[in-house]
Amino acid sequence: MVPGLSVVLVGDDAASAVYVSNKEKASKACGMRGETIRLPASTSQAELLALVERLNADNAVHGILVQMPLPSGIDPDVVIRHIAPHKDVDGFHPVNVGKMLIGHTDGFMPCTPAGVIEMLLRSGVETRGAEAVIVGRSNIVGKPMAAMLVQARAGGDATVTVCHSRSRDLHAHTKRADILIVAAGRAEMIRGEHIKPGATVIDVGMNRVADASRASGSRLCGDVHFESAEAVAGKITPVPGGVGPMTIAMLLRNTVRAAERVADSRVGTA
Repeated sequence: MVPGLSVVLVGDDAASAVYVSNKEKASKACGMRGETIRLPASTSQAELLALVERLNADNAVHGILVQMPLPSGIDPDVVIRHIAPHKDVDGFHPVNVGKMLIGHTDGFMPCTPAGVIEMLLRSGVETRGAEAVIVGRSNIVGKPMAAMLVQARAGGDATVTVCHSRSRDLHAHTKRADILIVAAGRAEMIRGEHIKPGATVIDVGMNRVADASRASGSRLCGDVHFESAEAVAGKITPVPGGVGPMTIAMLLRNTVRAAERVADSRVGTA
């Protein structure tokens, strides 16, 4: 059995095209079957749902990912709910989200938060009893990140604070964090003076900003001002090259797990 991942890209969003290409290359580099299904921006919601249903029924496809954002006129929640939970390797189907919240491990974890947990574990960062502050409350990163960090297991047992656009005195929270995870989508909003000395800083942001010193006229940066933060932090992730590759790694891990479950079910019925 060869694990198969199908990624669906609707429209011509440039950033999404890069992400999808990286996922397909990583799948094939691991010996998996990776395919990208490209649909025009004019694709209707009904047409996209019909494709998802075909992939749900395809036994050669173990993981399905519909790349976000979708064109206007297509409801992403409806699309996610149509993906079979056992093929939802992005981890956003309500069934998988529910399993994550109650601490069950037989679902699929959202890839970016799962990658952050993996980095903390492999880097020897102690989460048990640590003050973890998350900046950002999205369904993709902030909320699932908080849910994972409070679980009673390795990579969890942290005391978690979630900050957002309505939080008062944001920097009072970030300066007491042993583990600071920033996923707000605002370029370089956290600087060294906002960080507790020795803290572990995970920068989930990816922003393109103007930079006259570059030939392209722009550069990529995170939500953390790296130079000032690096001087204070004990550990810090770079942008690009930090959380991004881990997100893809977790996507591939979920796909392999999905294929393994199919293989186990076949053995059990043989």
